[in-house]
Amino acid sequence: MPQKHFILIYLLVFPVLLSAQATKDWFAFSPSNNLTSSELSMADWLHKPAGKHGFVQMKGDKLMFEDGTPIKFWGTNIASELPFMTPEEAIRWSKFLTSYGFNAVRFHKFTWDATDGIHSTVITNEKWKNFDFLCNELRNNGVYYGWSHIYGHKVCPGDSTRLIAYNELAATKFPWSHLNQTTSALVNFADDLQDLNIELTVNILNHINPTTGLRYADDPALSFIEFQNEDNIFWSAIEETLKQTPTYNALLCKKFSKWLLQKYNNDANLTKAWNNEGIAEGESLMKETIYPQPNHGLFSWEYEQAIKENRKVKQHILDKLAFLYEEQVKFYKKFENAVRKTGYKGTLVASCWQAGTGLSHLLNLHADYLTGMIDRHNYFGGGKGHNLAPGVIDNSAMVSHIGSGLFSTGLQQVRDRPFVFSEWMSLIPNEWTAESAPIVAVYGMGLHGWDASYVFATDYPHYSPTIETPGGGIYNATSPTQLALYPALARMIYRNDVTEGKVVVNRNVDLKAMQNGETAFKDVVKQDYDRKSIEGSFPLQLMAAGRVVLTFTANSRIELTGNIDQLWNDSTVTSNTGELTWSEKGKGYFTINTPGTKGLVGFAKGKKFDLGEISLSTDNEFAVILITSPEPGKTISESRKMLVTTIARARNTDMKYNDDRTQLLNNGKAPMLLEPVKLSLLVKGNSMPKCTMLDHTGHKTSNQIRPVNGGLTLDGAATKTMYYMVEF
Repeated sequence: MPQKHFILIYLLVFPVLLSAQATKDWFAFSPSNNLTSSELSMADWLHKPAGKHGFVQMKGDKLMFEDGTPIKFWGTNIASELPFMTPEEAIRWSKFLTSYGFNAVRFHKFTWDATDGIHSTVITNEKWKNFDFLCNELRNNGVYYGWSHIYGHKVCPGDSTRLIAYNELAATKFPWSHLNQTTSALVNFADDLQDLNIELTVNILNHINPTTGLRYADDPALSFIEFQNEDNIFWSAIEETLKQTPTYNALLCKKFSKWLLQKYNNDANLTKAWNNEGIAEGESLMKETIYPQPNHGLFSWEYEQAIKENRKVKQHILDKLAFLYEEQVKFYKKFENAVRKTGYKGTLVASCWQAGTGLSHLLNLHADYLTGMIDRHNYFGGGKGHNLAPGVIDNSAMVSHIGSGLFSTGLQQVRDRPFVFSEWMSLIPNEWTAESAPIVAVYGMGLHGWDASYVFATDYPHYSPTIETPGGGIYNATSPTQLALYPALARMIYRNDVTEGKVVVNRNVDLKAMQNGETAFKDVVKQDYDRKSIEGSFPLQLMAAGRVVLTFTANSRIELTGNIDQLWNDSTVTSNTGELTWSEKGKGYFTINTPGTKGLVGFAKGKKFDLGEISLSTDNEFAVILITSPEPGKTISESRKMLVTTIARARNTDMKYNDDRTQLLNNGKAPMLLEPVKLSLLVKGNSMPKCTMLDHTGHKTSNQIRPVNGGLTLDGAATKTMYYMVEF
């Protein structure tokens, strides 16, 4: 064979050989749907029935039942038409959710096709009977449910006589089809659309579930009601909606002009106060045509410019912000009053969507604060679009930078309100997605005291056959880099293994001073559609030391407390509880050392860690290793048993990246392959342990691993599993 032909063949084949070499020891993921007798099952850990302790309520910055029992929710999203599943499916879902440790679900955007089809607010027993059955099934098995039912309320022909511009609204078209023909964005100021959203919610609350005999308003298993998903009056998409609905645009301008008229009396005073800025040609108070420019992009830019130029925010920006904020608060108060009149005593969420940087962000956050819990969404990594596809990807790791990605969402935690993370996911084909759930559970729910998490999303009651959902979806909680970790993390959360930290950073925000144009608050939000990050006005590494909160009060300033110098040393931060250590050395890792759970997450190849009575090390570049007591209320020492969970990367068969893994070249196919984790484990001061391999669903097998010199070597390449039960 000519040498040039050999070289050509070598160059064509070598990347494939590299890929095969990289995954040669990986094993096929093969879970079963038989959850009976699984060592992972958490069905006995949950309150049964849900609601036995009364309604979920806010007590300062905590969630607590009426009888004083505290609660944290480790949940998932069940979206669209899924809550109307058949009774047979509901029974299967209930068993699945409780087995994997979910004590809560968030029903998301489930009302679009759930009314009589003529009027958007009229529900029928026939359409709701399956929903009623599911709620009762979940309730009986200890799973609480919350409503995120409105993601733009879709209008129907029967609503036409109630709306000032039904035809305009019904004709709206967007690149995001879920916004077509909905009240989204406009509802924040338009009373007629508000009445629809509120009436639908009240009608559902007054609906009697025949299986429980309760109105939903009287059902304490209904843990929260969210007024609207991913919407607020500052939302950037509102201007596109206003272009397509000139009648509502005119209404907004009329409301703003009347607001300005009360403040300035005439056009001359307004023009002077605004320094001849902020008024487009042809706009005037007398014509009631002043446009408030409701787009957080504008407000964020103007706020950042004021900081750069060391000046106050311009008056026309301040007035527009103040008007929009007041309209938002009026809507939420109107909604709250209507819900409370039904008798519902549970928790409320205004919305879950942030609004840029600076004043628009803070005013929106404060409007949510006045209503109830603070709830936010965030995503990290992945490629372009909502489906798995070849192309450039973000393959960075959050563990490499403290306070990045999902964790930065906690910078919106307000000191005296519960904090909820109701949508999140580390997105494939990022390779390090297994880091996300431990970060949320350990640092968010644990050290920072977050109150609820709802991963997005669970689309069926079993693992997916590939890392993406059927159809290519990247929002997949049923991948092993997510779901396989939840039994260990849920045990850790429900047992309160990780101690809540003391506050290390408190950002006081004087909202009145900021509304007068001051720029003391300098957190910057960066947003790429669903993916957001926040750069704080302090070193984000302090988020690994303890709680970071925001307080609405007088005298804007940042307060740092505690012995920060002792906690932060040479790229490594130890929590003020002494239980967690996060190092940014190399690509980063953190360790967990509590009586109930020990662990390692990140890039720590060859490093040895002494975590109390346990020592461990791994040969993997990246791994998530969780060692937890499998029993309620017992530490590892008290239980005399340890559930060992080991997860690294997951890929589809024949899935390929480019050499530096910044591009996905081929999606691959089923079956899914798991990277084996090699773990060396030593338990000090104990007799020789007995180690049993578990299968991929957590059942004990007949295979055992013998200890050597009191230690265990768990080699996933040989065992082809990620679960082990160690007993003494």
